[in-house]
Amino acid sequence: MAKIIYTHTDEAPLLATYSFLPIVSAYARTAGVEVETRDISLAGRIIAQFPERLTEEQRLDDALAELGELATQPEANIIKLPNISASIPQLKAAVKELREQGYDLPDYPENPQTDEERETRAKYDKVKGSAVNPVLREGNSDRRAPASVKNYAKAHPHRMGAWSSDSKTNVATMDDRDFRHNEKSVVLEGDDTLTIQLVGAGGETTVLKESIPVLAGEVVDATYMSASALDAFLRDQVARAKEEGVLFSAHLKATMMKVSDPIIFGHVVRAFFPDVFEQYGEQLAAAGLSANDGLGAIYAGLDGVENGAEIKAAFDAAIENGPALAMVDSDRGITNLHVPSDVIIDASMPAMIRTSGHMWNAAGEEQDTLAVIPDSSYAGVYQTVIDDCRANGAFDPATMGSVPNVGLMAKAAEEYGSHDKTFEVPTSGKVQVVDSAGNVLLEHDVEAGDIWRACQTKDAPIQDWVKLAVTRARATGVPAVFWLDETRAHDAQLIEKVRTYLADHDTEGLTIEIMDPAAATAYSLERIRRGEDTISVTGNVLRDYNTDLFPILELGTSAKMLSVVPLMNGGGLFETGAGGSAPKHVQQLVKENYLRWDSLGEFFALAASFEHLAQSTDNARAQILADTLDRATGTFLNEDRSPGRKLGTIDNRGSHFYLALYWAEELAKQTEDAELAEAFSALATRLREQEATIVEELKAVQGSPVDIGGYYRPDAEKTEAVMRPSATFNEALASLG
Repeated sequence: MAKIIYTHTDEAPLLATYSFLPIVSAYARTAGVEVETRDISLAGRIIAQFPERLTEEQRLDDALAELGELATQPEANIIKLPNISASIPQLKAAVKELREQGYDLPDYPENPQTDEERETRAKYDKVKGSAVNPVLREGNSDRRAPASVKNYAKAHPHRMGAWSSDSKTNVATMDDRDFRHNEKSVVLEGDDTLTIQLVGAGGETTVLKESIPVLAGEVVDATYMSASALDAFLRDQVARAKEEGVLFSAHLKATMMKVSDPIIFGHVVRAFFPDVFEQYGEQLAAAGLSANDGLGAIYAGLDGVENGAEIKAAFDAAIENGPALAMVDSDRGITNLHVPSDVIIDASMPAMIRTSGHMWNAAGEEQDTLAVIPDSSYAGVYQTVIDDCRANGAFDPATMGSVPNVGLMAKAAEEYGSHDKTFEVPTSGKVQVVDSAGNVLLEHDVEAGDIWRACQTKDAPIQDWVKLAVTRARATGVPAVFWLDETRAHDAQLIEKVRTYLADHDTEGLTIEIMDPAAATAYSLERIRRGEDTISVTGNVLRDYNTDLFPILELGTSAKMLSVVPLMNGGGLFETGAGGSAPKHVQQLVKENYLRWDSLGEFFALAASFEHLAQSTDNARAQILADTLDRATGTFLNEDRSPGRKLGTIDNRGSHFYLALYWAEELAKQTEDAELAEAFSALATRLREQEATIVEELKAVQGSPVDIGGYYRPDAEKTEAVMRPSATFNEALASLG
């Protein structure tokens, strides 16, 4: 039997799975397709690391490792929902919850001293941050807005805040001694094994990372951010925000860049509160309270400090006397500096641009903002968009063009592959990348506290990336632009390879350009305002940024994108959109039994998955399921069946019912397979006749708190009961079997 793997993940997408998966499974069975789940949730990943500490009933297989192996096989067909890219506070919270549920898990060792603590830390390090994506992404990314979504956005444009020509909103970024400016790059001539080492001022050598396998043609980069330059830059930006009367906000990626960016976040916190840390820093450190974990974690820990109230008052006074801080939640007093994973650059910057260049101040009012993005690698992209809006006003979703993306990410390409090769330098000296013969390939003079990192990009993914870009340009007739900067070391290597591999393809009649990111942004924006599309062909980090930036401006959200990953060995990975608002959705469900999560991304991924299955296994019914689901999704959009904003309207569960209804109706009237049409005719009639009853049953549960048994690992029975409250719908669905 043909098989689709549907991932069991976290937060709102996980809750939605309990409602949607029974529909998927029932419909798929009619085409001889089995839908299986694999648990790659944060909690599941943690549990899988410690089988020796758990009971037989508690143990879980390492589903992520299993799917990583499957992704290299031609039969792979994986639907991947958003998962938590865990920051350290999230990891600790998940461990705490699991321990309360009876799992004998060790504490996360902040500063491991023993071999056992180092082993524990290594296991947790495999789980935190973007642990999932590099394992599954054995192909490059093709991400775009489906025509039905784009047409709906044009017909029902989302609200865009007006821009003023005298807006004071700007990006602040470093102009020297950051990752961008310190980067060095080399292409490996042959297969080898590399080592990263630190040579101290006295000549002593410490191995930071050993046995890094590399292949011929692989691009290896190394760079560092100077801690002293970072601190000087941040001090200047705090003063600038105060002088200009704008909000101070920091925009990082503490989830994906799980080593470097929490450290940078800690520098931001200390720069905003220099006097507090000068006076109380040693005391805070002794209490295990780190700026890297954010102001919220420090506040929570002050209850256990003897003069905690005094220290809290010092923080409060600094906030009162400093520049106005951007707020995550004004009502609850949650600032931009409270939690490192609260303000994620790829979501926070487009949201700010969409809202007139404003963020929220402590009074809950919009205000111009200084967006502090320390590393300058891609900060110019956002500044270019801000400058364009200041000059030309807000974009018009009813007329604007689109910027689909072809992203280089296969085999942990580029920065996201650098987690295990990122270090906070312990002592001054030289960090070197050395080959097996002892030759120094890359070298930096560093000081204690600098943040050094290396990353790898294999040659085969680059070739596949170029091929995919040409394929999409040919299929659409849309210009494709490689966002590469010839003055940046890594990009210069890629430009040479791109030019070489473009010669392997028929590009006659196509527009294919290479531009630096700021110029590519300006070019794309000019076309957007004329209603024209432009394919952005980018590396891994820009893939992540662009597939939020442009969809949020065009569609109001990045969750409605079609995200296909053609795996390099012939399989398919189908991603379902972003999960940035998932925590708030879970909180609302628990509080009032209402889930606003929009599963549109799941609908698109499922249709693409069925289509891939049909083509790879010659399954005609799978193709019918794909085609009818596409049509049903179009009806779903036209009938506006996405979850409403308030109680009394349909939520995620109601949207699933309507998708099931429209899909059954499309299957019933298709003419390719009479037996299949007959099977769904009865269901379609039943669902249509019972529509009012089912909707009433789904709405009736709203308004009261519910218990799902946990945030990171909810109880399956409790959650299923909450997410499938309509007995009438459940019985109708069961009748299909």
